[in-house]
Amino acid sequence: MENNEALQAEFREELRRILDYWARYTLDNEHGGFYGQMTNDNRVVPGAIKGAVLNARILWSFSAGYNLDRDMSYYQGEGATYLSLAGRAFDYIREHFVDKEYGGVYWSVTAEGTPADTRKQIYALAFTIYGLSEYYLAWQAPETLDLAIRLYRDIEKYSYDAERGGYIEALTRDWQPIADLRLSEKDENEKKTMNTHLHLLEAYTNLYHAWRDPGLAGKIRELIGVFREHIVDGRTGHLQLFFDEDWSVRSPVVSYGHDIEAAWLLGEAAQALDDEPLMAEVWALSLRMVAAACEGLNADGSMRYERDGGDMVDGGHIVDERHWWVQAEAMIGLLYATWLSEEEHYYEKFEAVWKYTKQSIVDGEKGEWFWGRGADGALMEGQDKVGFWKCPYHNSRACMEVYRRLRALRVLR
Repeated sequence: MENNEALQAEFREELRRILDYWARYTLDNEHGGFYGQMTNDNRVVPGAIKGAVLNARILWSFSAGYNLDRDMSYYQGEGATYLSLAGRAFDYIREHFVDKEYGGVYWSVTAEGTPADTRKQIYALAFTIYGLSEYYLAWQAPETLDLAIRLYRDIEKYSYDAERGGYIEALTRDWQPIADLRLSEKDENEKKTMNTHLHLLEAYTNLYHAWRDPGLAGKIRELIGVFREHIVDGRTGHLQLFFDEDWSVRSPVVSYGHDIEAAWLLGEAAQALDDEPLMAEVWALSLRMVAAACEGLNADGSMRYERDGGDMVDGGHIVDERHWWVQAEAMIGLLYATWLSEEEHYYEKFEAVWKYTKQSIVDGEKGEWFWGRGADGALMEGQDKVGFWKCPYHNSRACMEVYRRLRALRVLR
């Protein structure tokens, strides 16, 4: 592996391009906060709803960019830094998304900022904790940490399954059972999901960096156990995605992007607990998960979206779309596996994913990253630069994590 200083600089510059895009184009100066939707050519979609997940991810991205290097700033007009833009996101979340009567956060609000979907989707609470804790690490404002802790306690009070372990996917505004628990129309309507547990683990780990609470540490340890016992398929190393209350598997789908994202997030969670035996066990599992995810790599360096059923012999139905977030998580996971294993082939795969991403996913003309491309190389239809799910979190985080990991990575010989 050659000297990687030039590659570090490349990812640092790409991070700046991404955050500058969100600073330049997405501020809603009429209704406050950030626009809910923008097209691929940077046109605002009037009246688009604003999602809690998008706004929490904006909060995290600007906060994390500032925390990476406090000299990195974007100036607009009178001057807006990454920290001030994180503050804008925090103020909007506190004013419009936090349910001041029942606790938690709304799933969405209107373009004007009034409640739209008031369900308590635990995934949204998790991302709000993730963003708040990162902002606290940047700004050290007590009210920021207090709100993150309140949301953590809401989750533990209303969503935690004390009998079977894990967390229930969603509830009504006043924390009652709800018929439709899905994050989106493509998901199975089940009580427990890999996706929510993964992002709870991510959020709780980040909160632990800000609040070294023993009870929170116990919850992180328990979530790692849930993945090891229920979510990671011991036969294949892939994640299982949907479950009933008793952890019976309810879907055959394999998500390559989530496989490789979970591999490094599990490792980060174990490392935060500073438990060496646990770290060794989780790191071994992480390598197995990365190897499983590599089944989704294409010859052009990209990683496919998912596989519906089948196995290595009978491949099932491959969804050969190349989504932006999958490429982002693949780069982090492959570098993580390089560090864990000292095997250079993982680094070569990382380089191939980045080469594909630069050529086919990064929009060098109008900024940000495209949602993705189909197997034929054409841009996927009907997708946006900004939307309920299209955010600066996966790709900005990939730039930050790759930059850090390249600096730390020892030279392989």
